[in-house]
Amino acid sequence: MTKDLLDTSRKGYLSAVSSSAYSFISLLAHFGPIMNEGGAALCLTYIASERAIPSYGGGMSSAKAALESDTRTLAWEAGRKWNLRVNAISAGPLRSRAARAIGMIDAMIAYAKANAPLTKDLEAEEVGAAAAFLLSSKASAITGTVLYVDNGMHVMGMAVDSLALKKTEAASG
Repeated sequence: MTKDLLDTSRKGYLSAVSSSAYSFISLLAHFGPIMNEGGAALCLTYIASERAIPSYGGGMSSAKAALESDTRTLAWEAGRKWNLRVNAISAGPLRSRAARAIGMIDAMIAYAKANAPLTKDLEAEEVGAAAAFLLSSKASAITGTVLYVDNGMHVMGMAVDSLALKKTEAASG
């Protein structure tokens, strides 16, 4: 996953898309018909689907973009076909077994903590609570949505610790 996109083989790229995007389609195609009407399906994505995240390569950024697009299409199809809701959670960086594969998770966590509107560690329980909500009847009118659980990091356009921002502040102050 740390391989640059330009260094990713076709096989590696297709493997990333298959494991991270197509697997959700396949899961819903197989289990949608036997799920309870009004039920919900949920997947996990990451902000690399829409922003460049160095070292989040190997086709995973493309796979997450495909997964988010598929979430919207599956919301339409599964909603009409089986009355199911389909959503995604885009979690910010947190320490987990899966995050170890990224290789620079500690730096990503520190960066998010320094630059997100909420300057605290993101906890797995917070992502779990969002998932429980989306899967509950309290979210019965929510489908096709990507819910960001990232301390607000997705709203940032410029890093607070950016050299450009520091130069601008110094020049104006």
